[in-house]
Amino acid sequence: MRAAIYESFKGPIAVREVPDPVPREDGVVIRVKASGLCRSDWAGWMGHDPDVRLPHVPGHELAGVIEEVGSKVRKFHPGERVTVPFSVGCGECGPCSEGHSNICDNYFQPGFTAWGSFAEYVAIRYADFNMVSLPDAIDYASAAILGCRFATAWRAVVVQGNLKPGQWLAVHGCGGVGLSAIMIAKALGARVLAIDLEPAKLRLAVSVGAEKFLTGNREDLSQAVSLLTGGGAHVSIDAVGGAESCRNSINSLRKRGRHVQVGLFNGDEARDSVPLDLLVSRELEIVGSHGMPANTYGEILRLLAARKIDPSRLIGDRIPLTEVPNALRDMSEFKGVGMTVVDRF
Repeated sequence: MRAAIYESFKGPIAVREVPDPVPREDGVVIRVKASGLCRSDWAGWMGHDPDVRLPHVPGHELAGVIEEVGSKVRKFHPGERVTVPFSVGCGECGPCSEGHSNICDNYFQPGFTAWGSFAEYVAIRYADFNMVSLPDAIDYASAAILGCRFATAWRAVVVQGNLKPGQWLAVHGCGGVGLSAIMIAKALGARVLAIDLEPAKLRLAVSVGAEKFLTGNREDLSQAVSLLTGGGAHVSIDAVGGAESCRNSINSLRKRGRHVQVGLFNGDEARDSVPLDLLVSRELEIVGSHGMPANTYGEILRLLAARKIDPSRLIGDRIPLTEVPNALRDMSEFKGVGMTVVDRF
């Protein structure tokens, strides 16, 4: 099969022939029809993810058709249209048994712990516990971006953020996760304030549901958020992943507000301090959010079927597999608006 592969961190990325995957007894092989290009793929290529072993094929947001199944798979069969969350749970550990397979003790992640979906085929473990059947009405590109950024935003907004209708959500960073969070919050009847440095991203944020917006480089950001939301956000999300965006998110909360950390930190910032004085004086909550369990996909699929959300509106570029090397390298400069999806293999 053809795949985008690199043999050194920050090194050349090439599209070439590699061996076809073989399913594990508990897994499947999927013929990839679409795969989202996410900044986490860039982080893996940069050497920021300890799970990545070289040589490596990235890609973790995917949808396609089951090509082959392992001997112990009972619920799925060749020819079925499917997607899968990027964090695949074993189904047997403590977190999985409690309904939190997104933080499984024995997790499998295509594009990180194993070769991923920037390829014609990808192998997935723990299939019976994690595969999600796709209705015919949902196209592959829309289904692919559910796997990481949209599903991550759903859990951040609905579960970890516990956002209610009429409340204000502040979204710091209007990339894939941020835009998804805006669309989800709007569909749930919340009010949204979008924050980003790029005017084009803010325009897209408004088009998918943001009621108000701010540029993120202003010195009075927290005061501006407070003014626009009548006292501060009820829930605020850092969808960037950085010391400054995290602090800005916390500072923008009203009393008893909730900060949800979604963006990943790298290097020394991963242990950076937060404004603990505000945490106490305002009785704030700080929670993390990582992916989404497969068993909660039904809620998203129902909203899709009811046309209350449309992830396809978040897609910026559709590219062939041959363009993955350039697109992955360009993520060093935060280029592009909306999500990039590989849909030609």
